[in-house]
Amino acid sequence: MTAAARPKIEAGVGRSTARLAAVQALYQVAATDSDYTKVVRDFLAGRLGGMAINEDPDTEAETHVRLADMDQGMFSGLVGEAIARQDDIDDMINGNLSDEWPKDRLELIVRSILRAAIAELLGATDAPVKVTISEYVDITHAFYSGTEPKMVNAVLDKIARVLRSKDLAAS
Repeated sequence: MTAAARPKIEAGVGRSTARLAAVQALYQVAATDSDYTKVVRDFLAGRLGGMAINEDPDTEAETHVRLADMDQGMFSGLVGEAIARQDDIDDMINGNLSDEWPKDRLELIVRSILRAAIAELLGATDAPVKVTISEYVDITHAFYSGTEPKMVNAVLDKIARVLRSKDLAAS
């Protein structure tokens, strides 16, 4: 790998980590009714987040794995955007669910994933739409092995076609 390619890969990892951390922070805020600014400060200071659970399928033993350093600006922006526009974002989510996935069926982690993704589609237009959707579908796969990733993909695709139609047409 050349030195010129390395920063781009590391930046991509930092953005991926920021997306996961944003989902975790949004979940924390919703589950505990915490002040989001305190949750963001705790994440940035390393008091929350930054770890993933890795389960060994043979022994079912769990180990904690430190995540790569995140893009802190992206993380803060995603959480702030999702909180500031939560009512609008929730309306978008609810308006794009299928009959098989009524809003009452959405678990909090799925809602947190969708909130972070839509916040990114609304505010961070430098990431290609397909990359954004793919990253959040991958995050969903980390939590679910059922049909949730397909649902997240479908909802985000519908919303992206409205919010970022020009970007999709260009790609």
